[in-house]
Amino acid sequence: MDIVLDARAIQEFLPHRYPFLLVDRIIELVPFERIVGIKQVTINEPFFQGHFPGAPVMPGVLVVEALAQCGAVLALREIADRDKKLVLFSGIDNARFRRAVVPGDTLTLEVTALRFRQRAQRMRGEAKVNGQLVAEAEIMSIVADRDPAQ
Repeated sequence: MDIVLDARAIQEFLPHRYPFLLVDRIIELVPFERIVGIKQVTINEPFFQGHFPGAPVMPGVLVVEALAQCGAVLALREIADRDKKLVLFSGIDNARFRRAVVPGDTLTLEVTALRFRQRAQRMRGEAKVNGQLVAEAEIMSIVADRDPAQ
């Protein structure tokens, strides 16, 4: 599996940091069209302490967040002044969760652009483990200016 972007390179696109950076590497990227990322799910994830003790399950909202982070990399990659921008959720449609994501899983995050504009995007994301669909959603986002005080 080739790595297109590693964790350091991803952090050049996204402001997220541990424990909220949910993409470990990008393995496929077709500008304006598609991106595939990987998240190694480990027992050391902080959310497993309370979700659920004795039966750890990755929260579905964090699986959708991981898909959105991949989509944000796809969007920001094409913006020249991306260090001055943030990609923000503007909507989530048709989210479905098919099976639990647990420690030891390798989450493959496939995001395809449905509508791609400079300021707004609509993307379809599918999260898979071993080729099996575990979650899917349509994600809408906008590109906003970062607060200059940050």
